[in-house]
Amino acid sequence: MEFDPLQIIQLLLIGISQGCFYGLIALGFVLIYKATEMINFAQGDMMMLGMFMGITVTVGMGLPFWSAIPICMLAMGVFGYLMDVLIFRRVIGQPAFVIVVLTISLGFIMRAAAGMIWGAQPLALPSPLVGNIELGGLVITIERVAVIIGTIIVTSLLYAFFRFTRVGVAMQASSQNQLAAYYMGIPVKRIFSLIWFISAAVAALAGLLVAPVVTTVTTDIGLAVTIKAFAGAVIGGFGSLPGAILGCLIIGIVEPFAGAYLPEFKEIIAFVILFVVLVLRPQGLFAQIQRKKV
Repeated sequence: MEFDPLQIIQLLLIGISQGCFYGLIALGFVLIYKATEMINFAQGDMMMLGMFMGITVTVGMGLPFWSAIPICMLAMGVFGYLMDVLIFRRVIGQPAFVIVVLTISLGFIMRAAAGMIWGAQPLALPSPLVGNIELGGLVITIERVAVIIGTIIVTSLLYAFFRFTRVGVAMQASSQNQLAAYYMGIPVKRIFSLIWFISAAVAALAGLLVAPVVTTVTTDIGLAVTIKAFAGAVIGGFGSLPGAILGCLIIGIVEPFAGAYLPEFKEIIAFVILFVVLVLRPQGLFAQIQRKKV
């Protein structure tokens, strides 16, 4: 088997963009888990709803793609906020399996609702992010470059938000010790709802960025992404935002190489990596789950 250096770089660029896409979904997993110790298996379906909302805004309402980004992020953010207020606050303190089953059930409901609203046929999201960038013999689509740039911007903004803003610091304090944060005057329930807002908004942004890459949007598009993103978050270290991104980059980079050189392993390679990591380093490669401070 011959290894073409140009092909390797090409596959690497594709893998990085794919890993960034998984990473945007994994950020939502980790944000919610760090604050509430809940795992939201409907995260990918929230991304799917963001995609369909983008189609409604651009195709149905005739607004430009760039207008769809803030509109869909705000709409999905409010949706996530209301999910916490109306549903998840009621199950705080329940066993973990209750939360898992609840979020999986919500995913099924979201997919069914999307099918009733937008239909079962694949739809396309018009986007100006089309075309190719050629560097020597390398070719990478503008859509994939947008995913990479979008991930860098989102992770940078989240870092600055949690590091330098009062609300971000309050969110970190609430995730470390809810009771202590409450006694310090931090509105813990409202903080948790804001985290759900941010998580849903990021999922919507991920959907809008990746829709031009996948070309068509279907109701089940979020399911496979959820599994890969969750695997990446576990590989990187489920309590770490940077770890989640790095874990997803590992999966994203390995997948196209497996497709090119070991095609029979392409669909399972992410789970092979997950299995090996869980056996050798259960806490994840890059970070342990942070212990609560008392």
